[in-house]
Amino acid sequence: MTPQPPENQDKDHSGTGAGGRWSDLERPPLNRTALRRALLRPGALWTDVDVVPATGSTNTDLTARAAAGLSEGAVLVAEEQSAARGRLDRRWSAPPRSGLFFSFYLTPKVPVERWGWLPLLAGVATASAMARTAGVDTALKWPNDLLVTVGDEERKAGGILAERAGDGVVIGIGLNVTLRAEELPVPGAGSLVLAGAKVTDRDPLLRAVLRSVEDWYGQWTAADGDAAACRLQDAYAAGCATLGRTVRAQLPGDRELRGEAVAIDGDGRLVLATEEGMQRPVDAGDIVHLRPAGQE
Repeated sequence: MTPQPPENQDKDHSGTGAGGRWSDLERPPLNRTALRRALLRPGALWTDVDVVPATGSTNTDLTARAAAGLSEGAVLVAEEQSAARGRLDRRWSAPPRSGLFFSFYLTPKVPVERWGWLPLLAGVATASAMARTAGVDTALKWPNDLLVTVGDEERKAGGILAERAGDGVVIGIGLNVTLRAEELPVPGAGSLVLAGAKVTDRDPLLRAVLRSVEDWYGQWTAADGDAAACRLQDAYAAGCATLGRTVRAQLPGDRELRGEAVAIDGDGRLVLATEEGMQRPVDAGDIVHLRPAGQE
């Protein structure tokens, strides 16, 4: 990917990694002006797009802004995060400008008990956007991981974190785009470029994700949060790599449950068929895939 010359970039929001703005010529900064021009329009979901060189966590920052009063549709993007969090407060780290690290604020006008679908909606939207724009088949690991295939190995390339904030929800997405093999934080990590992406320019990738989120969110809210009625439930199940596998669910309270993942129910829970012949829904927990789908 050939970087644009500096004069064509948004000078107010350049990357500031340890080596300076152009420390890595294959990783040019995002263009805030172009993103705002493409995403902010009358009647659109997105009402503001802010790009910062670095922060601890876009989720933490946007949650603080929500507490002070924030309009739905605000988006915060960071070129680098130093204290990004995943589920169970796991840390997420990556080199500057190597991925997409962003959060957005939503205030759904649907029953609160259906808000649990929001991180799953974000997963469907992101996976479909990556398939269309980057040409990478991105699968979903329940409840919030984004998986790609590198060689013949399934690897985690991103994750989603949803947190209540103010009158709504802040949803954060982290996605490795150009992370190289020698930069992987753990052996099971991956990135779009390692999965053979045909597009690694982060500007069109980010626009594609946000437009996909807007589309799915519009359908979901129009259906009053009914995931079955708007076909979100079907779409998630179709892209979920967890279904059909034997898994171990590590549950709150140091409990553990094993079984075959057989369905995503109407509340977005993972349904496990246990060895005792029972079907048990799991609404929170860490899921470990124990065998590939289709293999005994």
